[in-house]
Amino acid sequence: MSHLSERPEKPVVGVPMPHESAALHVTGTALYTDDLVHRTKDVLHAHPVQVMKAHGRITALRTEPALAVPGVVRVLTGADVPGVNDAGMKHDEPLFPDEVMFHGHAVAWVLGETLEAARLGAAAVEVELDELPALVTLQDAMAAGSYHGAKPLMETGDVDAGFADSAHVFTGEFQFAGQEHFYLETHAALAQVDENGQLFIQSSTQHPSETQEIVSHVLGVPAHEVTVQCLRMGGGFGGKEMQPHGFAAVAALGAKLTGRPVRFRLNRTQDMTMSGKRHGFHASWKIGFDADGRIQALDATLTADGGWSLDLSEPVLARALCHIDNTYWIPNARVAGRIARTNTVSNTAFRGFGGPQGMLVIEDILGRCAPRLGLDPMELRERNFYRPGQGQTTPYGQPVTQPERISTVWQQVKDSAGLADRKREIAAFNAAHPHTKRALALTGIKFGISFNLTAFNQGGALVLIYKDGSVLINHGGTEMGQGLHTKMMQVAATTLGIPLHKVRLAPTRTDKVPNTSATAASSGADLNGGAVKNACEQLRERLVRVAATRLGGNASDVRIVEGVARVLGSDKELAWDDLVRTAYFQRVQLSAAGFYRTEGLHWDAKTFRGSPFKYFAYGAAATEVEVDGFTGAYRIRRVDIVHDVGDSLSPMIDIGQVEGGFVQGAGWLTLEDLRWDTGDGPHRGRLLTQAASTYKLPSFSEMPEEFNVTLLENATEEGAVYGSKAVGEPPLMLAFSVREALRQAAAAFGPSGVGVELASPATPEAVYWAIQAARQGGSPGSSDAGESRTGIGSADGGDRAGAEALSGA
Repeated sequence: MSHLSERPEKPVVGVPMPHESAALHVTGTALYTDDLVHRTKDVLHAHPVQVMKAHGRITALRTEPALAVPGVVRVLTGADVPGVNDAGMKHDEPLFPDEVMFHGHAVAWVLGETLEAARLGAAAVEVELDELPALVTLQDAMAAGSYHGAKPLMETGDVDAGFADSAHVFTGEFQFAGQEHFYLETHAALAQVDENGQLFIQSSTQHPSETQEIVSHVLGVPAHEVTVQCLRMGGGFGGKEMQPHGFAAVAALGAKLTGRPVRFRLNRTQDMTMSGKRHGFHASWKIGFDADGRIQALDATLTADGGWSLDLSEPVLARALCHIDNTYWIPNARVAGRIARTNTVSNTAFRGFGGPQGMLVIEDILGRCAPRLGLDPMELRERNFYRPGQGQTTPYGQPVTQPERISTVWQQVKDSAGLADRKREIAAFNAAHPHTKRALALTGIKFGISFNLTAFNQGGALVLIYKDGSVLINHGGTEMGQGLHTKMMQVAATTLGIPLHKVRLAPTRTDKVPNTSATAASSGADLNGGAVKNACEQLRERLVRVAATRLGGNASDVRIVEGVARVLGSDKELAWDDLVRTAYFQRVQLSAAGFYRTEGLHWDAKTFRGSPFKYFAYGAAATEVEVDGFTGAYRIRRVDIVHDVGDSLSPMIDIGQVEGGFVQGAGWLTLEDLRWDTGDGPHRGRLLTQAASTYKLPSFSEMPEEFNVTLLENATEEGAVYGSKAVGEPPLMLAFSVREALRQAAAAFGPSGVGVELASPATPEAVYWAIQAARQGGSPGSSDAGESRTGIGSADGGDRAGAEALSGA
């Protein structure tokens, strides 16, 4: 077998090509889960019975009025569950609860002949509630000491000694918001039962095997009685990793009880009010620098807003802690984590999976401290990079591989974007424009690739070659628009040595590839690509032996290139189709199950030590913004990105992922402002931003006027499929450069060297208040460095110069 990263002659991987379903997408002919309803007879429609209170215990649930509504067939309640009434992997998420835990919590489901009948039936269900106090905000939960799940602690070095050796010590707090996934396709499922009682579920899910597992235990049946298929998703971004399972179970339960297909689909408002978001975080921190601005110590506590149940909050928090270092070596660190329990939706995976939150903390710290240290923010960042040849490890003990790439992508952006000249131009512009300011910020990323839970780092595939030479591949990954299927077809064609048109891909199904991991953690191409490659290598080994016999040579000398088998040094050749036909008549097996497991990983979740990641992906982004001093409104003038994807499997797909990830990250950091009703009135806990009309998403007007994306060249990743690296999540964090540019632009309205704090999301309103603070000479209320109302000040161990720098003195 070939080395995993070695590419054969004339590979199909690395060739720019469009998404395999691009034509279907733009013509509207691509089918999604809910489209299949129109091809299914006698479908019942499910509608939730939601309780519009944030917290309370159910004292009565009367379903009889719903059954009197024309068209209502059945009302599903907890009494109907034959197995386990729980939709979570932590068994803390009742599918039919007796306690309402957030505003809009569904306590029952109505099945109707039409969606309108089901809706009217749901409205007729009578629910009586004993209201209980509700903790709506992260601050509410922290004040009440409301936490759940693990409380990890990550430590390295001697933190107290590090602070003692620091010339400057600063402390601060930072709270930043979550993010709505806002995938185009909302949660959907279609369940039906065949003549043998087998359940077949079409689900918009990133994790079909886990959907199968949850449905299995809700219904009390073995997994082999449940098949889950994901045709494709209209976006996922992590929001369909854990949360589709309970919804699929509702549809499956309804189908099992009625014998009819059951359709489940949330409308946009339901989806936004019932499904989880990216976790908002609170961070308190203390950091020490030496006289040259190099980090000596960090002591921090990260608190994630988990919502009402755990969902994936524990691994999200773990990844946040593991990414608080970003690209910077922190020799002495102590970082604690905890998960707040609030009466809001259960927050869940979102692109980056806690990594963005951890990295944002250190980027915010450096952005706030640079002016107080008298350093340009770019220079402060660069001074603290991991360096090659120093034996530096992360705070959790993993050696940093390829640290030289941090400086490589950084310097390439500086050079290709002409940052030195542009900074001078910006300074001249700002001097001439008192009411408009520009700024240019450069930030980098280091993102670990693999699941923190080692067991998830495995993938499977099933590859079939038919007698006519055509190839069908099945793998465990799901397609949500990110181009995974396109890459898998390219991997199969490359490994077999055939043209791409010979390869077709089947929908992801649990009865073809079992026990799969979620398509998440940016590992879809790594895991499934390794499995597809493994299956195709098995097939190729069988076929080259057949070709060697026909061509008169050794199997080791046979090469299959562009669908033709040849022996090295010979003019004889055998076409692929003839080779396959010959193999069939020789009774050679033409199917293979492939498997891949990521080697070299180990992780101890109790001690928070190990090497959980196969490798790190690197990138750097420079963003230039222009800000209006009267309103805080801004525009992104230019973005320059260099990103490390190893040897790209599919360059067009990867560039699209970098662009999309950056824009989604910019949305989280600057626009998307989740708001709940935090008053004491009857609507306490209600999500106020529950539609596109009230929740601002990035649009064309927020896109950079100039957007330059370059993939790092000569970047082979040894030990990964055809030398590639993951690309799904890391680019999102490149958007830190937008937020830091806005901070610097706001500061430019004040005296030279002033530093400002900036809320996240940095909406125009937030930028306006930062501008006002800058005009007043710094952060509001920072007249006393030892105790400032903004929460940033000198701490024990800091010198007077540090205190003066911090307070703007």
